[in-house]
Amino acid sequence: MTPRELVVEVVRLRRGPDLLALPSYMTTGSAGMDLLADIGAEVVLPPGGRQLVPTGIALAIPAGFEGQVRPRSGLALRHGLTLLNSPGTIDADYRGEVQVLLANLGSEPARVRRGDRIAQLVIAPVAHATWHETNELPKSNRGPGGFGSTDGRGGVRALANSDVRAAERGSAALGKARARQSARAITREPRAGASGDGGPGASEERRPRSGRAPHGPPEPE
Repeated sequence: MTPRELVVEVVRLRRGPDLLALPSYMTTGSAGMDLLADIGAEVVLPPGGRQLVPTGIALAIPAGFEGQVRPRSGLALRHGLTLLNSPGTIDADYRGEVQVLLANLGSEPARVRRGDRIAQLVIAPVAHATWHETNELPKSNRGPGGFGSTDGRGGVRALANSDVRAAERGSAALGKARARQSARAITREPRAGASGDGGPGASEERRPRSGRAPHGPPEPE
């Protein structure tokens, strides 16, 4: 089955010797076309910064369809670049320039140059709903459960709890081992001299049975 072909009218808003290509699909199976940055000078987005980047085109999307502007996964992975209003929506009756609201969520400044692929454009069908007001909604298994209501059904939360319990057991075992090691390392009280007057035996440190220096690891008892 081949994708449905839809004709979309497009206008280039800026022309010149350095003409950018129109958005295109990079592979035959791509869902989105790459949008290019139509800028004259390099744009630098600091960490936490955002910038509205023009693409130099305007569209006339047929009725019954919309344009969805989505982030590019490669930019998100390498530079932390994403779209603040993701996905952005281009309505069928919008005739202005397509612009991309980039945001830098990374830890380093991100540079955008003319012709860079900054986002994806997906043309998708939409449905217009007609409201039917009623006194009661039909029942469902989920009911009114909202945010986090399905977390108890296995998945992320159950996995996180098991990981926490395992970490706590490991931490407790490590603490006991360190306590035993510290107890073995405590130096015994100096031996008193035979005459009780602080003879040579009173100042001697107890040496480990292995003959190691006093600062070495204690031998297990």
